[in-house]
Amino acid sequence: MIKLLDFWAPWCGPCRIMNPVLEEIEKELQGKIAVEKYNVDEAQEIASKYGVMSIPTYVIEKDDKEVGRKIGVTSKADLLKLLQQ
Repeated sequence: MIKLLDFWAPWCGPCRIMNPVLEEIEKELQGKIAVEKYNVDEAQEIASKYGVMSIPTYVIEKDDKEVGRKIGVTSKADLLKLLQQ
């Protein structure tokens, strides 16, 4: 299964902008991807493990291996393209 890891924080404006986009993607690809959301303030260990330096950061994993990464505000089309590679 493909995983989309979303590293965010409640005080992050760009993260709030991207939240509806992620919800749309999650609905459209339900059963095909798993979305995991990590609040970097509460999940500092996981964020550090993935080398997250800026938020929002999106990490795509397949078979527990990173296959893609996007940082910052991005379009739904770009995230979908990354997920489908």
